[in-house]
Amino acid sequence: MVNKRLGKDERPVFPKRAVITAGMPYGNKELHFGHVGGMMIHADVFARFLRDRIGKENVIFVSGTDCYGSPILESYRKLVEDKKFDGSIKDYVTGNHLKQKATLEKYEISPNLFGASALGRTGEVHNEVSKKIFNTLYENGYLAKMSTPQFYDPEYNVFLNGRQVIGKCPIQGCTSEKGYADECSLGHQYMPDELIDPKSALSGKTPVIKDVTNWYFKLDEYCDKLLERNNYLMRYSNCRKNMLKTIDEFLKKPVIYVQRKNIEDLAELESLFPEHETIDEEKKSSITFVFKDLAARDKAREVLGNKGINYRSGKTLVPFRLSGNVEWGVPVPDTEDQKDLTFWVWPESLWAPISFTEAYLEEHKELDQNISDWWNSEDSTVFQFIGEDNIYFYGIAEMAMFSALMNNEDMENINLPQIISNKHILFMGIKASSSSEIKPPMADELLNHYTAEQLRMHFLSLGLSSKSASFKPQIYMKEEEKQGADPVLKEGNLLTNVYNRIVRSCFYTAQKHFDNKIPVGTVSEKILEDTKKAVLEYERHMYNHEFHAITYVLDSYIRNMNKYWAKNSREAEKNNDEELLKQIVIDEFYALRVIATLLHPIAPTGCEMVREYLNASEKMWSWDYIFSPVYDFIEDKNYELKFLEPRVDFFTKHPSQLQFDEK
Repeated sequence: MVNKRLGKDERPVFPKRAVITAGMPYGNKELHFGHVGGMMIHADVFARFLRDRIGKENVIFVSGTDCYGSPILESYRKLVEDKKFDGSIKDYVTGNHLKQKATLEKYEISPNLFGASALGRTGEVHNEVSKKIFNTLYENGYLAKMSTPQFYDPEYNVFLNGRQVIGKCPIQGCTSEKGYADECSLGHQYMPDELIDPKSALSGKTPVIKDVTNWYFKLDEYCDKLLERNNYLMRYSNCRKNMLKTIDEFLKKPVIYVQRKNIEDLAELESLFPEHETIDEEKKSSITFVFKDLAARDKAREVLGNKGINYRSGKTLVPFRLSGNVEWGVPVPDTEDQKDLTFWVWPESLWAPISFTEAYLEEHKELDQNISDWWNSEDSTVFQFIGEDNIYFYGIAEMAMFSALMNNEDMENINLPQIISNKHILFMGIKASSSSEIKPPMADELLNHYTAEQLRMHFLSLGLSSKSASFKPQIYMKEEEKQGADPVLKEGNLLTNVYNRIVRSCFYTAQKHFDNKIPVGTVSEKILEDTKKAVLEYERHMYNHEFHAITYVLDSYIRNMNKYWAKNSREAEKNNDEELLKQIVIDEFYALRVIATLLHPIAPTGCEMVREYLNASEKMWSWDYIFSPVYDFIEDKNYELKFLEPRVDFFTKHPSQLQFDEK
């Protein structure tokens, strides 16, 4: 169930249970900075927050390696061909899966299960779930057999998988640099015979087209239902508006664009078309033809093809392919006359989070719950974090398929996942590409220069909820390009400098003046007021997945508490005012505890260290007690602290930064 839009001053209500998913990285590579900074950290912060907010037993965070698909096959083929890898494709995927898992651990990303769609028990469950989903869709009449064109390389005598064909996307206005067999790099969907200027990656020549029969989900029949749901979400939910607008672009009638200069006789052409609407705007170079359905559009395409007239298609829903003939894939149940097929990677990756949740529940039988308690219950919400290139798959195809699985025609009143799509994270101002002059860093490389907590803070601050943003670490810049401080360290300094200073000051002052104990007293009204304001702003932003705004709230609150300490401690010292010093320490210990709770989802290791030195229980993380004083979390009613040795930091800088500071 999606989150509703909050009214003014309305406090959010979070679900009783939640599943968090993060889009799965392909099993042909280690994680680059975009995987981690563009999506995984955001999902992890929200999962950690919900564990504190509704109880960790009520949150399941799943992700994993997407083991199948033509990108993996093609990468593996090239490595073997170049004699750079001599194992099986399963060995290849296993190695990358383990590397991905290790990288996530280094970044303190904490899925309950990071599985793999082809490996171990998770892979077995994924096969079982895939079979069950196919049979349900088939039995309920949502699938159709379709013979569609597929590229074939006569020189190699093989059908080509999706990534072995490269051409130009046929969708009007598309800026993708690469169109593949039936989708482009920006996620636009089309039929293979629409691809412009296709070339085989194997022979480099133009492939021929042969008809192949596969199973398709009747996605185009869901256009009106999806449009109705999208309009509902636009009015009443807190879903990101840029994502809903992208979805809306696909929910249009089938359209063909023909350049005016290519039409000799418009009236004659229209007479050959099936029923349609013509939009002829004098200032535009193309004439637009709108058709009632795909069948009518395809008849018009045939007319244009016979006349040798080039055209472009508009975004619309097309049948969603479920199966293919790639050997490395999840088996499709043999049905009717279709044998030995495998699932196309995209549909099976959409339900992989269901498989992974089921695998996790199987492993944790003590929870005594089944998949429907998490994916179908009114008490539960599924939050799926994705990149904007995948909106078509998650925001459209998945919504329709999941609705069909529940055999429910009313899409407004069923429990569908809430999609949280992030915009692109750029590198040095341009879209990251391995062919760029400066190659974007792998995620592990960044940890040679920054700590995980510094990077977590920075990536959250980029504001990917509403705009693409550039990642500009100075370590990858030429000396003449560097201006001012490294922008990656700005938010991290809030931890390593400002908050760290507050915590150390409190502990050292308690050791020096209060026998290493937290003095007992009432927190100042102004501090309580400022804290309440910060907490309520924070929770609204977390509810709306506005992670950059959370960093602003933390920055303001932490810096204000630092100023409060600096100003008043000087005054207390100057006037030898013990009562003022006691009040300051009471206030600051209250604030540093609240700050630790707010920071806990973002910088867990440092915050756990704060809790350890407070001698506080884990109850400190629970939002049931967010406004409670620090005394409520300490069993020893003397409120004695763990002794803090000199020069101990709760939030550390990277060793390379310390060397730089010393210079």
